Amino acid sequence: MTTANLLDFDLEGLAAFCEKLGEKRFRATQLFRWIHQRGASDFTQMTDLAKSLREKLATTARVEALPVLTQHESKDGTIKWLFDVGGGDAVEAVFIPEDDRGTLCVSSQAGCAVGCRFCSTGHQGFSRNLSTGEITAQLWFAEHFLRKHLKRGDRVISNVVMMGMGEPLQNYTALVPALRTMLDDNAYGLSRRRVTVSTSGVVPMIDRLGTDCAVAMAVSLHAPNDALRDDLVPLNRKYPIAELLEACKRYLEHAPRDFITFEYCMLDGVNDQPEHARQLIELVRSHNVSCKFNLIPFNPFPASGLLRSPQPRVLAFARTLGEAGLVTTVRKTRGDDIDAACGQLAGDVKDRTRAAERMALRRATERPVVLHPMRKNPTVPQEH
Repeated sequence: MTTANLLDFDLEGLAAFCEKLGEKRFRATQLFRWIHQRGASDFTQMTDLAKSLREKLATTARVEALPVLTQHESKDGTIKWLFDVGGGDAVEAVFIPEDDRGTLCVSSQAGCAVGCRFCSTGHQGFSRNLSTGEITAQLWFAEHFLRKHLKRGDRVISNVVMMGMGEPLQNYTALVPALRTMLDDNAYGLSRRRVTVSTSGVVPMIDRLGTDCAVAMAVSLHAPNDALRDDLVPLNRKYPIAELLEACKRYLEHAPRDFITFEYCMLDGVNDQPEHARQLIELVRSHNVSCKFNLIPFNPFPASGLLRSPQPRVLAFARTLGEAGLVTTVRKTRGDDIDAACGQLAGDVKDRTRAAERMALRRATERPVVLHPMRKNPTVPQEH
């Protein structure tokens, strides 16, 4: 008999499941707390549930975690897990400890279809979407493992970023119930300000998320103009920068933060010149988007053909944005000794999509990523 994995349900879904079993809603709330707050997977442990309900659950339901294939711990305390999701696919999640928070980076897809030039996951290709349960299971496992590992009784993970493998908004149906579970006070009780969805710019889904489950938003921008972004983020050909920034403004009407974070991977000689910084200033001012910039050191991998920008150039770029009044941070690289840094999540995954072969052919036939001509000394509007 097929049983339901209860990690697939947010509280509303679990209440509907319990109703089919002839149970009241408060039983679903009790069950939800046992699963997510206490990390229980054995129904016999759930002692405040009626024995009759536990017997029903034993034959109709399960709490199924993802098998852990590997676990690596960095010298800086970062922990990376590789989870088996079946069919030769695996996904990665990363825990990043800091003095004032514990952040879990979660995957939403096995592989990624966006194909950004600087992302090793994109070079793996796309295999499939994860289910809600497979997304939630990464948090469920990590939180309760870390409590034991760190010998803590309180919550360890305070922040979740959907910045792992995949484009979250291309797996929207599974994403939203997982987000609702993260936010639910009967589960993990995370603040909407502390759950971030990172997107390459799927404009229609940005609008839907604003209505359905608005959390913090990060946008992978990486270029100040369409010509360059078309090369770096192929999705830009469908949703160009102007459309993306207007969607960001609409999202801010619902968002828990009053700014969008623009992620910008610094690529040597490609998007890191003073002209690019000035164009970014002009871009966000012309669209009047409240934002901050997060400059990300590129983590090179052989297939990319790209190099990391030198640190002095990154700092100069940040200084130019900051002097124009744009809040700008330079992301500290964490976990790069275990390939857990930004853009490195690819997993020990069989290439089921012949992505390496296709990318090699694309690089051989397409023009390379180059700096595109820009008008000299662009006029940058001044703030009033």
